[in-house]
Amino acid sequence: MTLYCGIDLHSNNQMVVVIDDRDRRLLERRVPNDLDATLNALAPFKADLLAVAVESTYNWYWLVDGLSDHGYSTQLVNTAKVEQYSGLKYSDDQHDAFWLAHLMRLGILPTGYICPREIREVRDLLRKRLGLVRERARNLTSVQNILARELGHRVPTSKVRGVLDADERFRPAVRTSIAANLAVIETLDTVIAGIQTQVLGAIQPTQRYQQLKTLCGVGDVLAPTIALETGEIERFKSVGNYSSYCRVVESRRESNERKKGAGNKKCGNRYLAWAFSEAAHFAVRYNDRARRFFDRKAARRNRMVAIRAVAHKLARAAYFVQRDRVPFDAARLFG
Repeated sequence: MTLYCGIDLHSNNQMVVVIDDRDRRLLERRVPNDLDATLNALAPFKADLLAVAVESTYNWYWLVDGLSDHGYSTQLVNTAKVEQYSGLKYSDDQHDAFWLAHLMRLGILPTGYICPREIREVRDLLRKRLGLVRERARNLTSVQNILARELGHRVPTSKVRGVLDADERFRPAVRTSIAANLAVIETLDTVIAGIQTQVLGAIQPTQRYQQLKTLCGVGDVLAPTIALETGEIERFKSVGNYSSYCRVVESRRESNERKKGAGNKKCGNRYLAWAFSEAAHFAVRYNDRARRFFDRKAARRNRMVAIRAVAHKLARAAYFVQRDRVPFDAARLFG
């Protein structure tokens, strides 16, 4: 007899449900978020369990890794794609866990990618770096806004850091406000540089990274970011699936050749969306072919749409570079 397990995971506890091939509930228990408690609950059913389905919540690492270490087959549930029966008037944790096991029994449980532990920590460190880079940009923008109010014009980013030394006209309170932002920026620069050094030291210079670096706009940081966030390229059936995952395609629903709405803009990997946006800005700045493509798009639409078009091109190119193990060819991409 084959059994199926679904776990509805929360911040401090989990609902564990085990069912048989006729949807009979053999176990329905709430246990604390403690690996030993989970293992004890599942122990009587281990030999017959097909797999354990765990929700892809913010805190799934410890549970999925722990179950795998003890011989359980695990499936990480893509919660964005799980559909509940529309006729329900009431649901609870018991039903949610049962529903995961039920979908597994039917063979229609939507699952996500489980990033291997050996690369997951480096990927997460790169995500931390991205958060700090955005915080630095927010502080730079804050200083620019203060200066625009005081001076009546925008000060370029390259001149922001020396503005207090270059201009003595600012009142004490304004100087203190600017100095506070500049101190945060200086601290973030140091931390970001340290993270980058650690990441580059931990990453092996594989052929995949080297070939991704041939993409215009992609360097030492963006190449491992793209590779680690992508994972196994074979999990994407087509270049369109990969582009959608990277959030570089338009969110649009059509019927009878007319737009009927849009949705799912946030479905996909936001870190890949950022990586290809960054690569697009660098490509437009330093690659002549990319610049000409950008100018043609910007002339017909606007600069924002044009930069997204470049990002889409680069994402498509990155798919084939990783799938076919070939270097990037700008002439084929931009014509």
